[in-house]
Amino acid sequence: MYLDVNGHKTYCYTGGKPFEAAKPTAVFIHGVLHDHSVWILQTRYLAHHGWNVLAVDLPGHCKSEGEAPASVEEAAGFVAALLDAASVKRAALVGHSWGSLIALEAAARLKERVSHLVLVGTAFPMKVSQALLDASLNEPMRALAMVNVFSRSTLAAPPSALGPGTWVYGANMALGRRVLASNTKVNVFHRGFKACDSYANGETAMAQVSCPVLFVLGAQDQMTTPKAAQALVNKARDSGKKVSVASLPVGHHQMNETPEATLFAIRDFLQTPSA
Repeated sequence: MYLDVNGHKTYCYTGGKPFEAAKPTAVFIHGVLHDHSVWILQTRYLAHHGWNVLAVDLPGHCKSEGEAPASVEEAAGFVAALLDAASVKRAALVGHSWGSLIALEAAARLKERVSHLVLVGTAFPMKVSQALLDASLNEPMRALAMVNVFSRSTLAAPPSALGPGTWVYGANMALGRRVLASNTKVNVFHRGFKACDSYANGETAMAQVSCPVLFVLGAQDQMTTPKAAQALVNKARDSGKKVSVASLPVGHHQMNETPEATLFAIRDFLQTPSA
């Protein structure tokens, strides 16, 4: 469905079900050079099991209009505006990679308005190598290939990943090309990487989050290693929050390399009390 957010047409995938205000809501936020489609398997299940889902295309990405966010903070402001536009009083936030930082910052700002926080493939600081920053700006196709190799635990995922005949590496390469081409004014690849690399508020934001937190980490993740998430895990625990950690035997694309395990971790976590 489309919502007017900050005066711009914004696309949210609802999992094939109409949005119903009386149901609990989960907002899914994608990472760099992705769109709502990376959450298709998880969101469709939840939408058919009692949840509203809003899997958003961030501004300036694919089906959503507006200026592509240049910082995590700017994108977090968009998430707050999205909830207002949808008349959602309280929601769970689920984010992957860059989207995890956006969800974290938004949860810190929105306080009790966020019931659960799920951080998939997260790290703080989320530093991006200079080689990748330069390539994303000057040789985006080369950078896309690099990221897709670094992000995968295998380039030949088993058929269970997305069904027989699916090539997860090739599919994500195609998605990256499509997202990059969707915005002719801004290089959303480089802009997103810069936003990740520049974000400095992670631990402070985590201390301000008031809801339970789930970390879904890839044991073989080379983009955001489990070790790089430990500072956030520790800060969440030290600040007294209920913390869960799911470690999956894959790389940085948990949603399609282990779709069922990722779904079940999120599903079970969302069933826990929010206070």
